[in-house]
Amino acid sequence: MTPEGRIKADILRYLERHGFFAWNNPSGAVRIAPDRWLSFGKKGSADILGCLPDGKFLAVEIKATHGRLSQEQKEFLEKVRGFGGMALVVRSFRELDIALRREGYTDDGPLFSGNKTAYVAEEIN
Repeated sequence: MTPEGRIKADILRYLERHGFFAWNNPSGAVRIAPDRWLSFGKKGSADILGCLPDGKFLAVEIKATHGRLSQEQKEFLEKVRGFGGMALVVRSFRELDIALRREGYTDDGPLFSGNKTAYVAEEIN
């Protein structure tokens, strides 16, 4: 499993445990014949999509330590924010935990230390 895959699995378990409505959002393409590809998902869409308890849309893009957003990913996350949703880029489970706490969505998770300065989920720009 890739580093992003491990983080994604942890995040999905966390969201489910806290009662959020969220799911894995695969996108990409597979070769189904020598000259034919099957595309699925929206290009640039976030790794995890869902709804927060107040109905706000959630989009979480997961990147490895040195991973960078593609232009399509930036545009997708900007659109989510533009419509009032919560769009995050995280490099660890901890970053998501802190981002949700900072916005007031949870305060009883296992990793909360009270140190809100540790939040490092990056902005889209």
